[in-house]
Amino acid sequence: MNHKLTSVANYSAIVAAGRIALVCALGLTVHGQDLAGRMRSQNPNETRVTLGSSLPPPALTGQSRAEPPTGAPAPAYSRLTYTQAKARIPPRKLPEFWIGTVNGLGERLQRFKTAKCKVIARSPGGRPLHLVSFGAPENLASRANFNSAIGGQDPTAYRDKASRPKPVVLFIGPVHGQEVEGLTGLVNLMQIMETGRDLRGKDQSELQTLGRRCQVLIIPAGNPDGIARFEPRTLQGLADIDLLFWGQGTWRDDTFCGWPECKRRHPMTGKNVGFLGCYFNDRGINPMHDEFFDPMSSEAPAILRVAKEAAPDLVVSLHSHENKPAVLRTSYVPVDTDQIVRELARRFYSMMDQRRLPHAQLFSLEPESGRFPSAFNLASALYHVSGALAFTFECPHGLTDASACPVSLEQILDIQLVLYEAMLRFELDKKAGLN
Repeated sequence: MNHKLTSVANYSAIVAAGRIALVCALGLTVHGQDLAGRMRSQNPNETRVTLGSSLPPPALTGQSRAEPPTGAPAPAYSRLTYTQAKARIPPRKLPEFWIGTVNGLGERLQRFKTAKCKVIARSPGGRPLHLVSFGAPENLASRANFNSAIGGQDPTAYRDKASRPKPVVLFIGPVHGQEVEGLTGLVNLMQIMETGRDLRGKDQSELQTLGRRCQVLIIPAGNPDGIARFEPRTLQGLADIDLLFWGQGTWRDDTFCGWPECKRRHPMTGKNVGFLGCYFNDRGINPMHDEFFDPMSSEAPAILRVAKEAAPDLVVSLHSHENKPAVLRTSYVPVDTDQIVRELARRFYSMMDQRRLPHAQLFSLEPESGRFPSAFNLASALYHVSGALAFTFECPHGLTDASACPVSLEQILDIQLVLYEAMLRFELDKKAGLN
């Protein structure tokens, strides 16, 4: 008997959601995992959000979630309408150093005199993705792409990175629109590269000196559509239900999509979608889980093209979550590559201790295995096109829930700048043979 198979998500997003079996829908409801198993994160590169006590779940009065149940049963999330979500945004004036929008970003970038700025792609919503470069590029000869060079047992056939006098470091701003902590950090970093001071007016000449000893490449906004949809401009001081609404969005009955269910429908389109969360661009694509071998949108391919052409030594994809600052392990890369990133994380955490800032524990080194292995995501793809040490960084939002990491807007910026300093120092030490 022949069955017609339908797909609600690409494979990468489904693996990230921990439910490979959802690729095929034969009209059957698939169960087999209890709630605890369903909520246990199998993907170290993504944030798990759970409901706190900020908004008690209302009675559902017999109405089911708009999204048909697939996989393990979903919990009864609270509802939140767009009007209610907007009403929860506090009336406050954000400080000048905080950048929570892409409005005016292009004009700001054009004012930098020591940087080169160009548009590398346009989002489905027509918004530009910018690449800002500090320092002249080295034109290294290339005889093969990285994949083939590795197959030929000679990475220098792709690029002889050791021959460059300066390290190349690539910073990728938020590909999830509500995670504007990275956008704020990178705009401040560009200001530092230009003037030696951050947008608070604080002297950062030491960080500027480190940056000028490298070639620094910055993509400040990896998902401008999602950022444009993010009306609060920061989640600091808000609660987990605000993150659920603005991050993953809602179904048509105003119940939260939640994590990992938001990855089980990709693209996030169709009649069941209510508020499109800022995870996604205007086409409903999450750039972290694009179909990298057959792209569904413009952002991820543009980011990977920059990495392929620039052959960076070190790349970070900047994300945010409710917990302590964390450097995450990258899936589907050599174990010794993850080991080097782990050493970078150790040094970064030591610097955070010295500056009395919070941080997570070092990640464990482990291969992909089991029924629900980690997803091959944007960080994985960055390694495979450029050979770079590529990793994901999670910064705290500063939510108010008891389980969250409490940080102020000032501390969030400090966390971002300490990370950048640690990355630049790490690559300069490596170039000097000190690692």
